[in-house]
Amino acid sequence: MLITFEGIDGAGKSTQVKKLKKHLTENNHEVLVLREPGGTLVAEKIRDILLENKHDITPIGELLLFSASRAELVQQTILPALDNRAVVILDRFYDSTTAYQGYGRGLDLDILQSINTIASCGLVPDITFYLDISPEDALIRKFSEKSIPLAFEENELDRMESSGLDFYQRVREGYMKLVEHNDRFVLLNACDDPLALHHRILNHIVPLFSADRTQ
Repeated sequence: MLITFEGIDGAGKSTQVKKLKKHLTENNHEVLVLREPGGTLVAEKIRDILLENKHDITPIGELLLFSASRAELVQQTILPALDNRAVVILDRFYDSTTAYQGYGRGLDLDILQSINTIASCGLVPDITFYLDISPEDALIRKFSEKSIPLAFEENELDRMESSGLDFYQRVREGYMKLVEHNDRFVLLNACDDPLALHHRILNHIVPLFSADRTQ
């Protein structure tokens, strides 16, 4: 089973991924948690390039780097794990590319869809949890967790974080369009209590495992 979590930075994806992994592991499931970009030696190197704020990368170059990282992760790690009946939990997948590079950067959505399909080998998540939060609230949360004052310097942000609130608002709007047109998405309010969110996530996950056992 492939479970993905989506949302802008500061939405709380990592917290929910950890809680879900703990629950599934305690219930005797083999669980593999991965992040995008990253997860393999090559993909982690690409991650460093993408996030270092000293790099000036074109939107198309950014798209292709994210896609190259994804292709490595899918073929080397995700597909073998799924073949072994593991539960794979991904912190971001190709929906991030659609939201960030498509709606955020303004790249052609049809071209994006083709590249996403190639890079993911046609893999589609069984369920995707989208944690929705405004860019303003996400920024406050992110920097309060890091104990960084809101009057931060630009070099305290990674390259993606430096894109600005308008960019992240377009990304958020893109995610909402994905939620509207894809049944596999579950929309969650990222500002709700983390434990309550965890229980809502479990309410969607448990029936999937029950259905899987009957097949």
